[in-house]
Amino acid sequence: MKRLGLSRLAPVWLAAAPLLLAAAPTTLITDISQSRIDINTTFKGADLLVFGAIQYPAGAVPDAPPDIAVVVRGPAEPVTLRKKARVAGIWLNTDAVRFESVPGFYAVATTRPIADLADSRTTAIYEIGIRNLQLSPASAASDAETRAFEQGLIALKQQRGLFQEVAGGVTMTRNVLYRARIAIPAAVPVGDYTAEIHLIRKGRVIASSSTPISIGKSGFERWIYVAAQDHSVAYGLAAVALALFAGWIASLVTRRG
Repeated sequence: MKRLGLSRLAPVWLAAAPLLLAAAPTTLITDISQSRIDINTTFKGADLLVFGAIQYPAGAVPDAPPDIAVVVRGPAEPVTLRKKARVAGIWLNTDAVRFESVPGFYAVATTRPIADLADSRTTAIYEIGIRNLQLSPASAASDAETRAFEQGLIALKQQRGLFQEVAGGVTMTRNVLYRARIAIPAAVPVGDYTAEIHLIRKGRVIASSSTPISIGKSGFERWIYVAAQDHSVAYGLAAVALALFAGWIASLVTRRG
């Protein structure tokens, strides 16, 4: 009786197999060239390679090339931007806007221009693109003033290489393999980073993956950094004492001269 029941179910399973394969999700397999970047006195920046493959259900690779967005972001922190103006012949801070969530570093590389990948709502949800960053302004300034400050903040970050946007920065091979190279500048802040990869098809994000990255100081720079963070009072006193000692030595040299 059991064998008879299974034999009757076999045609049902065979008929449902194509539907089950079609319903299987497309997944991303991702890796990076280095999961930790060390900063020392000779650090002049680094290249981070993000690469991987798209795993399609039953290996059915589509004819149309997919789109990939690679986003590398660093830890967010509050930033206050101030505007200076000349008042009675003196330069003073007149206006200020505080942004509660500003990434220390943000880079996005895509297969095509971001406007061609998906609609503005989708790119805003996944924060794909510098203009889609949720910087969370918190001030009593008007919308126009806040936008002006936001544009100024973005411009400053871009000048230092801390905000990057590269259309065409992701290359595809046979619609399966992808790779992107992200330039890490020398001024990059330390902290925990993430590399986020989004697979986009017909304007929809159909798969995502993320990989952690750590950027930290090493050697003598790490000792100084840890001392400043964990023993701030002692570090401050030592810095003052060192400055006074250096001033005293300079005065002795000047007197002898």
